[in-house]
Order: sequence, then structure tokens, then C-alpha cells
Amino acid sequence: MGVGGGLDSGLKMPTRRFDRDIFSLAWPALLALAADPLVSMVDTAFVGRLGTRELAALGVNTSIFTLMFLAFNFLAYGTTPMIGKAVGGGDWVEAGRIVVQALSLALLVGFVALVSIQLLAVPILTVMGTSDELRPDALSYLRVRALAGPALLLITAGNGAFRGFQDTRTPLWITTVLNLVNLVLDPILIFAFGWGLAGAAWATVIAQWLGAFGFVLFLLVVRRDRYRVTLTLPTFKEFQPLLRVGWELAVRTYSLVLVMTLATAVATRVGVVEVAAHQVASQLWFFLAMVSDSLAIAAQALVARFLGEHRRTEARAVADRLLFVGLVLGVLLAGLFWGLRHVLPQLFTSEPAVLSAVSSLFPLIVLIQPINSSVFVWDGIFMGAGAFGYLARAMLLVALVTSLFLFLVIPLNLGLQGVWWGMVALMLGRAVSLALRYWGVQPLMSVGSER
Repeated sequence: MGVGGGLDSGLKMPTRRFDRDIFSLAWPALLALAADPLVSMVDTAFVGRLGTRELAALGVNTSIFTLMFLAFNFLAYGTTPMIGKAVGGGDWVEAGRIVVQALSLALLVGFVALVSIQLLAVPILTVMGTSDELRPDALSYLRVRALAGPALLLITAGNGAFRGFQDTRTPLWITTVLNLVNLVLDPILIFAFGWGLAGAAWATVIAQWLGAFGFVLFLLVVRRDRYRVTLTLPTFKEFQPLLRVGWELAVRTYSLVLVMTLATAVATRVGVVEVAAHQVASQLWFFLAMVSDSLAIAAQALVARFLGEHRRTEARAVADRLLFVGLVLGVLLAGLFWGLRHVLPQLFTSEPAVLSAVSSLFPLIVLIQPINSSVFVWDGIFMGAGAFGYLARAMLLVALVTSLFLFLVIPLNLGLQGVWWGMVALMLGRAVSLALRYWGVQPLMSVGSER
């Protein structure tokens, strides 16, 4: 690796000297990210006891909210490297400004999303191919859950801010409380109050607004002086850097989420049992993704900080180490889930037909894990380096190819297996596109590369 020039693009044994920094950020992020999808997983576990129809309705809604709100994850993924680079460069005042900008934008966009969902609830369910059997339950859940929209985006922005400040412990505590509230309220509202599926939605709304209050309280009150936060309403011009990053990340994320949503829409058209099985399998898939994504968070924070300090060699070295650790983690997760393949699906449903369908998907879920972990770590590295434009272009191309395959599932009668082979193709395509840029002719983080 050359200092001041292009970084060596060849494979080298990754150094262990960054392990302390990596794991001090990754282990709290791991616990927080593992806890984050528990809101949806807990809902799935309790709703699964109501019946296949309710579980299928929940599955449709899960994909809708993934589409609507993950598209705004730039509030976390864009905020982290922006604050990280400001802190690395010693500009704490700018870091404080970015905090206020991110939270203000989250609140604004969250209320726009809330109103949009309420107005378009029925057409949204129609586009998702929701059957008449599922529509009443799905519509009830959708309208209630939408009330948590602004809270969810405030939580997203808050997570991004703390990660930029190299603090992953505070989000862990807030997320833990949020999940405990949801865990307690779910059985009370679903079964004791008899609200059914709508009770699960209300439990999530209450829990997420409490979590949003926690993030705002710590950033704007408790840590206000430490993070140099000035409570001044941002102007549109001050929003522009975050919006520019947001546009590129939105293209990348929309491309990814649209493929995931298309997969659910196809599974919905295959059958009620199949979409219920797809919901269970998706929850397991996303849980594994969030575990691996803890390393991606460490990558965003550390790569951004080193680049902010103008230490390109260290930025590339820590990225190489993170990729190695990510691959090992993926192999370990694959082995763990294969060993628990007969136990995990029963946490979500007791329906024999649904369990059988999930069992048929398990080999695909397990075998792709090492590739998944590498992809998630690469995503974090690219974001930390500010290569948002490349992520957008590469993801758009891979999404188009995967979508073409998914559109053939119904005509070719490939069933639920076909849907999940499409998921495998998606992750392999992402891995190839990121590897080409990382080790290509102009390696990532070399002089002249993207921002």
C-alpha cells in the first residue's frame, strides 16, 4: 500500500491492529441491530398464533413498510460518514449542524410518508396483489402502523448521528428499551384486549415513539454540549449536502427494496401458504443481515474517520480487515442456522403447511450467508468512503436483472423456490459489482476515486 498515492489493490493478509476499534463499535451495533428487527419478529411470532391469514396480512405489510421507510435510510447511512468525516477533521461545529439537519429532515419526511400512506392505503394494497381474504386485516394494520412513520425516521437519523460520533452503545440501550416495550404490549393488545392484528400495530407505534423520544432527548439535551449541537432550524441550502447523498442512496435503496417487495408480491400471487412462508423466511434472512451489518456500521464510522484525518492507507487496511472478519462471521452464521433449521421456523408458526414450505427454503437461506456478510461489509466501506454514486449505479443494474428473473417465476411455474433463487441471484450480483470496484483498475479509496 502506497502512502499518498493509489492504494495497493492486491490481496494481502489483513492486519489485526484495528480489531479493538472494530469490535468496540461492532459489538454494541451487533446487539442493537439484532434487536432492531425483533419488533417485526416479535409481531410475527405473536401474530402467527392468530392464524395463516393474519400472518400473510402481516407479511404484505412488512414489505410495504420496508419499501416506504428503508428508502429513507440515508438518514442513517448518509449521516454517519458525514459526521464521521467532520469529527475526523476536527470540525465539531459542523458535526453538530448535521445532527439537527438529519433530525429535522426525518421529522418532515416522516409526516409526509404518514399522510401519503393514509391517503393511498387501498391502492397500495391493490398493487401488492392483496387478495379479498387478506384485505380487511392488512388495511387495519397498515393504517395504524403508519402512525409510527415519523418516529421510525427519527430513530434512523438518531442511529446515524451516534454512529458518526463513534458511539454505538447509546443506540443499543434505547433500542433495548423499545423492544422490551413492544414485547410487553404485543400479547396484551393482541390477546388480552382482543385487538388481534391491529393490536400488534399499536404496540409497535407506542414502542417506536418512545424510542424516537429517547434519541432526540440524548442528542439535543443530554449530549448537546458535547456534540456542539445548536438548536437552529436549518435552511434549505444547509439540507442540500444531505439531500444529495440521500438521492444517491435512495436510488440504491429503492432498487434493492423494490426487488424485495417484488419478491413478496410474486409470493403473494403463488398462494396464501407461500406468502406466509415467505414472511417467516424473510424475517430469518433479515435477522442474519442485521447481524452482519454490525460490521458495516463499524466500516462506515472508521473508514469515514480515517479519510477525514487524511489517512487513506489506514482506511484501506481497516476495510480489508473488516472484509475478512465479515466472511468468517458469514460462515459461522450459516453453520448456526443450519443447526437450528428445525427449531427456528416453529418460533413463528405452528401451521404444518407453512413449516414445510419454510423448510424447503432453508438451504438457500443458509448457503448464501458468507456472500451476504461480505456484501454488507462492502456496503459499509463504500458508504464510509463516500462512494454513494457507484453504489446507486451498481445496485440499479443488479436489481433490473433480478427483477427480470422474478417476473418469470409465475409464467414458468417456479413457485416459492423460484422466488428465493431470485434472492440468491440478487446477492451474488451485488457481490460481483462491489468486488470489481474494490479491487478494480482504480481501487476504492485510491487518489481520484469518488468523494
